[in-house]
Amino acid sequence: MNKDNFKQQKKSIFSVGGALREYLSHYKRELALPVGYENLLQNVDAFPLMNDKNEDTLWQTMVYDQHYGREIFEGLKQIYVLLRSGGDKQILPNLYVDRVDYCTFGNTKPFRIRIVNQYNDNHDYFYVKKADTSRIYGLELEQLLSPNEINFHVDRETLVEEHIIGVPGDDFIDNFLEREDLNEVRLAKEFIKFNERCFVRLLGDMRAYNYVVEMTPDFEQNQYRVRAIDFDQQCYEGRRSFYLPQFFKNNLPVVTLCSRLINLETSHQYQREERTLIKRRFNVSPTRINSLRECMCEDVISSDEKLDQLRSELSRMHKDPRFETCRNMGEVTFLNIAVTLDLEEQGPPRMQ
Repeated sequence: MNKDNFKQQKKSIFSVGGALREYLSHYKRELALPVGYENLLQNVDAFPLMNDKNEDTLWQTMVYDQHYGREIFEGLKQIYVLLRSGGDKQILPNLYVDRVDYCTFGNTKPFRIRIVNQYNDNHDYFYVKKADTSRIYGLELEQLLSPNEINFHVDRETLVEEHIIGVPGDDFIDNFLEREDLNEVRLAKEFIKFNERCFVRLLGDMRAYNYVVEMTPDFEQNQYRVRAIDFDQQCYEGRRSFYLPQFFKNNLPVVTLCSRLINLETSHQYQREERTLIKRRFNVSPTRINSLRECMCEDVISSDEKLDQLRSELSRMHKDPRFETCRNMGEVTFLNIAVTLDLEEQGPPRMQ
């Protein structure tokens, strides 16, 4: 998995401001955590983590002083039960931290924690990252507007997230796309709907390694769900095409599949179906979404140059001059949601 291009395009990290922190506190996303991101940097050694083919994964396994590591691991177990079971400490004695891995290529330089239940040897993961405003907005919009539940918490400059289960998109393309049991039509339909979800809420950079494919056996054939796992590029870049997974080169095999199986009329039908579902979710949580919008429309989460480019491109695409008057990426995002979902009354505040 080649991450060279990604490494050259790292985005800026935006600290969490007061309004967003109040929002997170109100909706129980901000909690005091026993271990912070900076604590995990206090390692004494590290070694490369290799995969089953003896290839470097670009992750490093961290080594800690024995006494310090014992305290860190105990805190990490507490974070895990907070994420998975609301803090029920009865299961703590059954858990141990098998590994702490450090990512050398991600924007937020995440740590991946491998937790094992010693009773049955079942393992799970979660992540500890730098708290980045763009990513937090992306996670919240995923929770509110997508069909997926996502669990995370913030404590000052630390963000913890649960692991999203699925086959990484690049592995799926390499190892599953040619399988005889692949239901090509269902996969094509789901990718079109995923493409639409990303564009409506302006989630960018959905290259194949930034999403996973969930496969669920049905009574006839498999069902598929494509889920984003990287939310760093929530309304950050200026190019409109950056928010459409279909335009990334490593998604081409899936795009070719969609083009071969789905005609234009049917593709538009799937897009309309997905917009209807997003609109229903929007209507279920209007108070929370409007609170998030107020925070996002006052935050700076991209550069002026990228803002100018995106609002100009969206203005031309939608034939809507209101995009040119948006003051920031938050206003651009919610105007794009309003226009694509036909929620004109939900346009960004203070449009001039």
